[in-house]
Amino acid sequence: MKYFAYLLLTPLFLLLAFNMYAYGSIIGLRTLSPSSTAFMNTRMAQLAERKPEVKRDYRWVDYQDISPHLKKALIASEDARFAVHGGFDWEGIRQAARRNRAQGEIRAGGSTISQQLVKNLFLNEERSYWRKAEEAALTAILEATTDKTRIYTLYLNVIEWGYGIYGAEAAAQHFYGVSAKELNPRQAAALAARVSAPLRYADQPDDPRLRRKTEIILKRMNSAKLPE
Repeated sequence: MKYFAYLLLTPLFLLLAFNMYAYGSIIGLRTLSPSSTAFMNTRMAQLAERKPEVKRDYRWVDYQDISPHLKKALIASEDARFAVHGGFDWEGIRQAARRNRAQGEIRAGGSTISQQLVKNLFLNEERSYWRKAEEAALTAILEATTDKTRIYTLYLNVIEWGYGIYGAEAAAQHFYGVSAKELNPRQAAALAARVSAPLRYADQPDDPRLRRKTEIILKRMNSAKLPE
């Protein structure tokens, strides 16, 4: 009986300890810029084996130094209600849950920008209901302690855009030879279109899906609502 209790309680204690660590980190991120993230570290370790020539390009820039076109394009592409929801898109979650049940495994996530940021900062690539519970808890903490503009600043600076390319500044320089502040609407839409599958589009830059997504984002981005 005691052994069973240990088996039951140990994961709960580990989850509590991890969430306490993450809470402290989230508080720090309200003012400090991360030198790396869990996702970056995992991805670069994978690339060290598959593509050892790839070096990490990660350049932090402040919110005002990122083009408003890119800010709108990513919201139009990834999370149209980011400025008004509390971290969770409940309709998107319901749709993802239905797809997961139909497929018998966790594939779709219905993730908001806040959830994507939490995964990037703290979590691994495991797909399980336990991992989704961790993600939900950390997203709630992030939204409760950090304003939307700061959340979006973090997101814009850490998302992956290609092999070793992290953040808006590195992406703008890599693909267009300009700063993140200088991106025009079409460049911004094309970058936003890459976010859902950055490595696939790095390998297949002429993929017609990338062009279609770019055009869709261009049409939607003018109505995107930025955080205030």
